[in-house]
Amino acid sequence: MIVPVIMAGGSGTRLWPLSRKLYPKQFIAFGGELSLLQQTTERLQGLDCAKPLLVCNEEHRFLAAEQMLRVGFEDLSILLEPEGRNTAPAIALAAMQAMKNGQDPILLVLAADHHIKNKDAFQQSVLKGKALAKKDKLVTFGIVPHSPETGYGYIKKGSAVKGDGFEILQFVEKPGSAKAASYLESGEYFWNSGTFMFRAGLYLEELKLHNPGIFEACRAAMDNKTHDLHFVRVDKKAFLSCPSDSIDYAVLEKTDKGVIVPMDAGWSDVGSWSALWDITPRDENGNALQGDVISQATSNCFIMSEDKLVATLGVENLIVVETRDAVLVADRRKAQDIKSLVLEIEKNKRSEHIIHREVFRPWGSYDCIDVGNRYQVKRITVKPGAKLSVQMHHHRAEHWVVVSGTAKVTNGQESFLVTENQSTYIPVGQTHSLENPGSIPLELIEVQSGSYLGEDDIVRFEDKYGRR
Repeated sequence: MIVPVIMAGGSGTRLWPLSRKLYPKQFIAFGGELSLLQQTTERLQGLDCAKPLLVCNEEHRFLAAEQMLRVGFEDLSILLEPEGRNTAPAIALAAMQAMKNGQDPILLVLAADHHIKNKDAFQQSVLKGKALAKKDKLVTFGIVPHSPETGYGYIKKGSAVKGDGFEILQFVEKPGSAKAASYLESGEYFWNSGTFMFRAGLYLEELKLHNPGIFEACRAAMDNKTHDLHFVRVDKKAFLSCPSDSIDYAVLEKTDKGVIVPMDAGWSDVGSWSALWDITPRDENGNALQGDVISQATSNCFIMSEDKLVATLGVENLIVVETRDAVLVADRRKAQDIKSLVLEIEKNKRSEHIIHREVFRPWGSYDCIDVGNRYQVKRITVKPGAKLSVQMHHHRAEHWVVVSGTAKVTNGQESFLVTENQSTYIPVGQTHSLENPGSIPLELIEVQSGSYLGEDDIVRFEDKYGRR
């Protein structure tokens, strides 16, 4: 049986303003019902797979758990990285976790933020990779290139090996346009998909042989792991001592067991708005339009509206993306450079690269709809059965007005229900909590007032989600 390992880290800064540090691209549904993470699990259906093992960032843990729950996965193991150390250590943690109880399964390592158009072709390549993995090969899947793409890494193939694969000669970083064109013409190169397959034990053996520093740091981190709800936390100090390196360079370029299996399945790493335009259905003028959009004399554009009407007239080759708190207008040919805009936003000490106006929490979400001097207004949604932490604030009072549903409020020593069109008040310094005891979402308006309204003015006394 195959154990899928889904790498759900990464920030996706080139897809700003939709992708943010605390809500990156793997959790976004780009014009569809399923996020990229959920699509990754969906394309495994039909293969003989165990439950996926996720590896993700600490700050994304509740997003990952919630999205997996929505597509039917319960009681998952989600490995939390204290800090990113590239793919070689992350896969080592997953391999060690998968080998508990003396098992040695075949791992299928997948990125959570890729798009694959042809599920059948993907699965056919996976089955070829599985056959080679059973023969003690470390398999990487090479994407058959169709254009001289400069945004991808490449792998140069060597001699054919029995079982529809090739030896690995070289990994190549993103090339310039001339080199990319020569790679395509030669027929000797594949795009590097970041997808792998091998026995867990074999990977760890080769990692220990070729990069013992990574192996030992990961083993120490896993020796002192702890469990919390769905989450497996590794020892932070041990993991932060781990060298940072990719599996490509830490293992696959050095081992004599590495092979490439070709994959031609309509793959994209969705690494930019231009790449998203490539894979999105377009109208007769070459426009990919999503949301509330009206366009005239517009061609070859990607236009997305999240909240407001976006209208265009007499433009071409643009990326236009509107969210509740930011608007991006860019030349589609400059889509790879959007990361520099994000760096500028960060440099100016703004928050739009970190969070959306609507922020998701394990209990639901809140949308900051108005901010002024000494006040802030939020629309809060609490899921049925969910409860916010028992907490207090040093610098702000809160007024709650229930719009729909029923709230169970604890205000100091008193607990009571607040229903539609009713309100209550939480004074500064008062211990309190909010809970939805009903079967429908609780919607309320919160008005905060006080000298400081930051999210860090929360003292938690009790939290069912293990937050501190």
